[in-house]
Amino acid sequence: MKREVFSVCGMCSARCPIKVEIVNGQITWIEGNPYVFGIEKSLCARGSAGLVHLYDSERPRYPMIRTGERGSGNWKKLTWDEALSYVVNKLSEIIGRYGVKSVAFLDRGAGLFGEMQRVFIKAIGSPNYFNHDDLCRKNVDLAVQSLIGIPRGDISYDFTNAKHIVSFGRAFFDAVVVREANNVLRALEKGAKLTYFDPRVNVTATKATKYFRIRPGTDYAVVLALIHQVLKEELFDQEFVEKYFLGLSELENFIKPYSPKWAEVESGVPADEIVKLSRELGKAKPQVIIYPYWFGARYRDSFYCARAIWILNFLLGNLEQKGGLILAKSPKEVRAQPLKSLLEPIPSPQDKRIEAELNKGFLYDDAGHLLYLWKAIKTGNPYPIKALFVYRYDPFAGMPLESIKSIINHLELLVHIPVDFGTTSWFADIILPESTYLERDDIIGLQRGARPAFIVRKKAIEPLYETKPRWWIFTELCRKMGLEKYVPYETIEEIWYYQLEGTGVDIKDFDKKGLVFLWDEPLLYERNNLKFKTPSGKIELTSSLMQEREVPEFIPYQTPKRPEIEKGEFRLLFGRAAMHTHARTQNNPLLNEIKPENELWINSEIAESLGIKDREIIEVSSEDYTGTIRAKVTPFIHPEAVFMIRGYQNDIPWLSRIYGKGLNEGRLLKGVFDKFALGSHTGALFETFVRVRKKS
Repeated sequence: MKREVFSVCGMCSARCPIKVEIVNGQITWIEGNPYVFGIEKSLCARGSAGLVHLYDSERPRYPMIRTGERGSGNWKKLTWDEALSYVVNKLSEIIGRYGVKSVAFLDRGAGLFGEMQRVFIKAIGSPNYFNHDDLCRKNVDLAVQSLIGIPRGDISYDFTNAKHIVSFGRAFFDAVVVREANNVLRALEKGAKLTYFDPRVNVTATKATKYFRIRPGTDYAVVLALIHQVLKEELFDQEFVEKYFLGLSELENFIKPYSPKWAEVESGVPADEIVKLSRELGKAKPQVIIYPYWFGARYRDSFYCARAIWILNFLLGNLEQKGGLILAKSPKEVRAQPLKSLLEPIPSPQDKRIEAELNKGFLYDDAGHLLYLWKAIKTGNPYPIKALFVYRYDPFAGMPLESIKSIINHLELLVHIPVDFGTTSWFADIILPESTYLERDDIIGLQRGARPAFIVRKKAIEPLYETKPRWWIFTELCRKMGLEKYVPYETIEEIWYYQLEGTGVDIKDFDKKGLVFLWDEPLLYERNNLKFKTPSGKIELTSSLMQEREVPEFIPYQTPKRPEIEKGEFRLLFGRAAMHTHARTQNNPLLNEIKPENELWINSEIAESLGIKDREIIEVSSEDYTGTIRAKVTPFIHPEAVFMIRGYQNDIPWLSRIYGKGLNEGRLLKGVFDKFALGSHTGALFETFVRVRKKS
């Protein structure tokens, strides 16, 4: 018997809508949802490999408890009742000794279906919810919140109709999001320009209309110079700026020293090219998009660089414009009722989150700063954290071993709730395995954009092993903690009915297309009647939020440190490849065949001076750690940098396909988690220097 199920892919954070074909209980085909992707129905390599992931024997299959030292690899299988009872008993002991704020919860990010895990941490009364954004996009989020009062997720990009797209390291065709990549390609086919800045020639650079090999750490310099020239030649949208900007004169005074000639010295990007780009953007406005990063946890000035990129966008008047930036519409704004929140009935915690206990001088939002979580675990300041739940995330995959040990030695309970094994599982006390996205139902989510929609993930088949969906895991944990009043449902259907109450939408409506659109066509606000979610209702270059937190709105550029290349020292860069998701998919049987190990990109002239040949094994060192990796000698990387694809956890034995292959960039990052970005106190992962030499 053949049937089809609409669902949502779970192989990366893009969460593409999909259609799954099942024949006699076996999944035989996965493709993009045709009501979203049209006739293309395309998926990336990762999405296509979801089927292989489902049947992979090297994924967690049942609850496990550690029986030896942390990291010893000794485990015992448990039933679900045994595992949950152990967690609840241990958690109750910790709360009894240290209080409920000693419990922290860390996940990859709330996303479409993220309310469910937050129900648990809020229900027990802890304020300490964190996600990975400190090491990803939080600089971008905080920057746009400081300007217009909304997070990055409430802004979408009309790439298809743009005339000019500019990106500083957002590799559209390397870190593939299918719709985004296809829309950029459509724009190029229609005659749009793509200007790309990156220290390395990747796939995106080869597709760009113009590529600049920028010196690592100098993005901020080029963005400041672009703003300088746009203001100098009055290339901005004067009507829009006059109506909506607050603090333009302060920006004009700040930007005066940062000319294109100055930026050329810093970045290596020719001054005349910066001037030319400024004029091209001025001509193409408002159908321009200067992409404000995705992974923005790079350098100490990345928050201010992200803020400058947003300002440049807004100067060009591209907000709520076809071919520009589009504000996401809420259900109420399209005359629909929102989903009922699972969190709303639960009282807010009485205690303050870790960083809220600390002094001013940096920004934060509704998810805590991860670097402060690690610091609190190690120091007990401002109070002890003794229990840590980690869901859908593998934070230890990108850390030095010394940092991992300094964290776990202070924890009395470490619970990992993964779909895949990884470093965090290896050092956990107990593992509660979640079913794969093809085996689980999830709560209904709101897909934001110019045309908002409700969307749901529905399971295609029953779980193959003894795994459980997230809604069940967190509901059962709440019940065993005596908090059943906050989870008054027995089935996922009861949750769906609760969420949809009052919306006029029935769960059966999702059977038609997999999602329910709340508006017929993309909606743009009236251009002359915009209202921003700031105290002034304007775009606040001089930000009341930043003033309240005692954070400077503009910060002078500082020349980044240069590595001692002649001694084999380089700035370490790392990033994505189209077939892999961060540290998740390298052990996938299919994707591993495509890219079984990573290499270290090194500039060919520099490699020759160091006696390093292409494909030979070399040593890479960072203070107390040395690893080996194969060299990729190439002219297509800046001489000051070396680069590797991230996520190869080659030192975790149960990831057999990558064990002993390549090198894990995280093991080289000694001290990086004590380096706080200016203004935001997020991570600065590219502020690490390594030494490279021939293997002795």
